[in-house]
Amino acid sequence: MDYITSERLIPKDDRKKIHEYLFREGVLVAKKDFNLPKHSDIDTKNLYVIKALQSLDSRGFVKTQFSWQYYYYTLTPEGLDYLREWLHLPAEVVPATHIKQQRSHAPPRGMMGGEEQRGERRGPRAPREGGYRRREEGKEGGAPGEFAPSFRGGFGRGRGTAPQE
Repeated sequence: MDYITSERLIPKDDRKKIHEYLFREGVLVAKKDFNLPKHSDIDTKNLYVIKALQSLDSRGFVKTQFSWQYYYYTLTPEGLDYLREWLHLPAEVVPATHIKQQRSHAPPRGMMGGEEQRGERRGPRAPREGGYRRREEGKEGGAPGEFAPSFRGGFGRGRGTAPQE
C-alpha cells in the first residue's frame, strides 16, 4: 500500500514558497492555529506551513521548539543541503542566519577616550572619608557583643503576642 505523506497533500507552489522562505531566512515561526487562513509571513495557509515543517522535522532537516502556542523552526545543516538541492541553488547562496553581519570600524561609545570626556564634565570624584560602608582600621565585621534579637511570634505584619520577659 502506498503511504501518502502530508507533504504530498500540500500543493507544490505552496510547498515551494515555504521552502524558499525557510531557506532565505534560516528560521521560521508559525502560530499553532490550524484554522488560520494565511500564515503571517508566507502567502499560504498556516496549516500547510506547520505540516510541511513537521515533515521536514521528522526527517531531521529542521529543529522544532514549541513555546507559548508558537512553533519555532530552525534549519539544520542537513536541511540546508536538502533545500539547496530541492530549490536548485548554488553553494554560494546561504540563509540570512548564516551571514555574519559587518561591524562598523568605529569603537562603541564609552571606549577610546570616553573616561576623559566624562571626567571633564563632572569633575574628579572627591574621596570619601568615613563615608558609606567604610570599615574602621582593625575592626572586624559583625554584630556587637551586646546585640540580642528577640522574636515575638506571629506572621507577617499582623499583631504578635506581647514580648515575654
